[in-house]
Amino acid sequence: MKQLAALVGNYFSNPLRLLQGCNGAQAFSCFIAYLPKSVTAADYHRDWPKLALNFSVMRHVLTRFNVSSCRAIVQASILPAALALCFFTTTLIAAPAPGQFQNPINPGPDPYLEFYDGNYYLATTQGDCIRLWKAPTLAGLKTVAPVLVWKDTDPTRSHGIWAPEFHFITNHWYLYYTAMAADNNDESHRMHVLESAGTDPLGPYSYKGRLFNPANDHYAIDGSVFQNPGNGLWYFLWAAHPGHVVTIASMANPWTLAGNGVVIPAAGFGCEEVREGPIVLQHGGRLFLVYSACDTGKPDYMLGMLSATTNSDLMNPAAWKQFPSPVFTRNDAAGVFGPGHNGFFKAADGTDWIVYHGKTTSGYTYRGRTTRVQPFLWNSDGTPNFGQPLPLSAVLSEPVSR
Repeated sequence: MKQLAALVGNYFSNPLRLLQGCNGAQAFSCFIAYLPKSVTAADYHRDWPKLALNFSVMRHVLTRFNVSSCRAIVQASILPAALALCFFTTTLIAAPAPGQFQNPINPGPDPYLEFYDGNYYLATTQGDCIRLWKAPTLAGLKTVAPVLVWKDTDPTRSHGIWAPEFHFITNHWYLYYTAMAADNNDESHRMHVLESAGTDPLGPYSYKGRLFNPANDHYAIDGSVFQNPGNGLWYFLWAAHPGHVVTIASMANPWTLAGNGVVIPAAGFGCEEVREGPIVLQHGGRLFLVYSACDTGKPDYMLGMLSATTNSDLMNPAAWKQFPSPVFTRNDAAGVFGPGHNGFFKAADGTDWIVYHGKTTSGYTYRGRTTRVQPFLWNSDGTPNFGQPLPLSAVLSEPVSR
């Protein structure tokens, strides 16, 4: 209890402000949004082993407590420990039934998730390092402690570590991420890759190299890779300056581009400033390139999609056909804003799921972006149907291995 009280005392700059306007599924994001500006998810996770707590515990608390009674405690000027007690005891009253869970599953943004050898592995942006969460269930990812898999001392790539993805290629895991220099110059962001010593997604990892476009070695973020089954070649996707545009290059090996990158034009649907987070979904002889459009701080951050056939020249921008409308957008009725920077994974039962981050506020902010998951289906024409982002109150069934 002392630890929980310390967490509340240290991280709630104004507990009453936290509670005002926060109820039900909104409460967790209110918790994130009202952290002092100096406190980040990375700060929290750095102290996680000492506190023996995690954001998922607080989420259960904040989505289950009686708002009025807890507000009364705060207004009565009782110590933060009393607030913590209110949170803690009400958590025990109502948790999802066994085999069920609710979003969010992680407090971080820019998620990537894989199911491998009986476990789910999740990465989100941490800022100063790379951490992975491992659990046999999606619900388990919310309570398990993260594993630190990489922290760099090289000042050219030690800060601003964003959007890690890990891919299994030729008996090794390759972990792609973007990082900037210690001087915090955003324009110094570049793409890097680590290589695992064996087949364990948790590593250990060693630094393999920097991936760069010889024709445009500038700002580069949100790297992802995919293999085209049509020709067996691997390709690298990322967001590049100038213009913050989706770019593709073929790969000589998992840590080297084979040549210059090519920009793939992608619609912004009224948001012209950003195209980022590209990732490919394969199905039925087609490649679906899903990307995020708009500034991620805006509530209109969304997913667009292009498609190409597996027998086309993927380095030819004309091979990629734009879908006329966004495929995943804000859901005001459900209280979900800015859904984007997504990934895809096969769950334990073989079903298709999307992982993404979203917010519960329609205001402009980078804070409060949390990781959510939900299943999706396929249309009769072979295109993915992601539906709408689900509210945080939605109860999801845990996929069970067949």
